[in-house]
Amino acid sequence: MLTVLSPIFALLAAATNALGTVMQRRAAILVPQSNALRIGLMWDLLRTPVWLLGIGGVVLSAMFQGAALATGALAIVQPLFMLELPFVLLLASVVFGRPLPRAGWLPVAGIAVGLGLALFAAAPTGGTPRVPAARWTAVGTCCLLAVAVLCSVAVKLPNGPGRAACLGSAAAVSYSLTAALMKSSTVILSRQGMSAFFAAWQTYAFAALGVCALFLLENAMQSGPLVASQPALTLGDTLVSLTLGVTLYGERLRGGWWLTLQVFGLALVAYGVTRLSRQHLIPAMT
Repeated sequence: MLTVLSPIFALLAAATNALGTVMQRRAAILVPQSNALRIGLMWDLLRTPVWLLGIGGVVLSAMFQGAALATGALAIVQPLFMLELPFVLLLASVVFGRPLPRAGWLPVAGIAVGLGLALFAAAPTGGTPRVPAARWTAVGTCCLLAVAVLCSVAVKLPNGPGRAACLGSAAAVSYSLTAALMKSSTVILSRQGMSAFFAAWQTYAFAALGVCALFLLENAMQSGPLVASQPALTLGDTLVSLTLGVTLYGERLRGGWWLTLQVFGLALVAYGVTRLSRQHLIPAMT
């Protein structure tokens, strides 16, 4: 039963996060622009009602994501988040009054078919809910270093596709590590109760990292067009999460000739994400 609930929760998380993304994108257009990674952006957004609606979607998404991670493997839950992009563009077609053209439905099908094929071929199994501290330290350090490098490159670039892609990738790594930490804390909650949940360092780590990821996402959406930031965020989150599922939780993916189907499925997803991002339903920054 739990294995059935997990993908359902993951799909609900993708849909509500898409709502949050569209609302945040609209808010990012309304606030003052800047070439810097400025903290003041968050204060400007807090005074924008549509952004608060977007945060409501993010909060709901986090709740569904926590439920999905508590009942399923990281390597299954996070890849399903790729469906956020079709949800984003469909919602954007309503919010921004730009209907998805017929040509947009082919990449939507590519994402759905490719994702299903990749997950079927990978068939993630196994895994342990307990991760040694040394492994957390090693993996966490690598992820944070990657975020630092991507941000240092981004701040040297002007607003545009390159900057948006770097910040989107940094947000992707942050969100993946946040999901890994959230999985650990939700397991603690389900097995040991509320007191253990609030006593666990993972709870505070995923909360703090989640805020940092949100900050990077807001700056990515304000730095350049969706065609640059969204594929980096969507594909990056999926690939890093698959890696974390294997390295942190010991989840196993099928090898051998199944790898060919996995790569083919991911190629279909990459095609769909890139093509969908080029459907200019969400206005780029000027």
